[in-house]
Amino acid sequence: MKLIHRLGYYGLGLFFGIVILIFFLGGKKASCDYSPNARVLKNIKTKQRIFSENSLLSFQENNLDTTLVSEVLEKGDVDFQKSLTNEDPCNIYYISGKRENNLVELEIENCDSLATIMNVSIKKSE
Repeated sequence: MKLIHRLGYYGLGLFFGIVILIFFLGGKKASCDYSPNARVLKNIKTKQRIFSENSLLSFQENNLDTTLVSEVLEKGDVDFQKSLTNEDPCNIYYISGKRENNLVELEIENCDSLATIMNVSIKKSE
């Protein structure tokens, strides 16, 4: 069999394999969260969130909505150097993200079934 025929069969099989995968896996909400940053953010996003008094006061003082937390958790970065990752029973993570011209930093206590937003700090950047 000539090389061109082998490549043709290979390409045809690859094409049908991709089509079958798209058909079977197209409707699934699969994600590839392998980095430590992505795993922590996904873990916090899936849990019930509650807000401490300090965080609610910060939101009121800065005239912001609590949906800001979801935005920061979607595109934020975890600062592992400041975070306390070996605490028992709940780890504490410091997450920062940008919204408009502001840098938002969250302190989140991540327990087994609950994520508590402890503090919120907003720094205006020029």
